[in-house]
Amino acid sequence: MLLSKSCTYAVRAALLISKKKIDSGRNYIPVSELAKELDISFHFLTKILQKLTESKIMNSFRGPNGGITLTRSPEKIKIIEIVDAIDGMKLFESCIFGLPTCSDDHPCPLHKQWKLQRIEILKLFKTNTIHDLTINDDEFNLSGK
Repeated sequence: MLLSKSCTYAVRAALLISKKKIDSGRNYIPVSELAKELDISFHFLTKILQKLTESKIMNSFRGPNGGITLTRSPEKIKIIEIVDAIDGMKLFESCIFGLPTCSDDHPCPLHKQWKLQRIEILKLFKTNTIHDLTINDDEFNLSGK
């Protein structure tokens, strides 16, 4: 898995929030509801959502009608923003084997091929938005069950 578990949960949560806003018309979705539907720990999800809130991708609101929401429309939130907020950009800069000396000048055996793949993955994350993934969400199960 290229992305951390936290990062995949963050993307799945953003997709679910987007879908629920469309389906229910609610602005804020309770974190407990998201955790249950995504089948992940409430506390773990809360920590992930805090990072997305700090990065201004999501906004939280306390109270009886509170919860979490996207700060912008799903069409304007690129997947790379979520990846950067949770995992950072290390994936797009580092050696596939984690070798600290791997570089264009001192490549590991897969350096050239991995560099091309990193570029393609980065392009994929920079061009796709939450909306792009949400419109096809019926084809997969967000809970991972």
